[in-house]
Amino acid sequence: MKWLELLTVAGATLVAAATVVTLYALGVRFTAIAADAEQTSPGLKRSFAYICFCLCGMAVLIGLYLIIPYFSK
Repeated sequence: MKWLELLTVAGATLVAAATVVTLYALGVRFTAIAADAEQTSPGLKRSFAYICFCLCGMAVLIGLYLIIPYFSK
């Protein structure tokens, strides 16, 4: 068994999972901040939240593209 390739895949998986979780958490946080009535510019924070959610969704779709053999023919 090739241990270096296994470690490479494990490292890439950990980095990708941490990135998706961080983007989703930032999106939730920006949504909560934008819902606060005392904020001066909730539109900017809400747009940052939507950007985080879109990047999170794109990462999931790219992962599905790499996993499903039908798409990578």
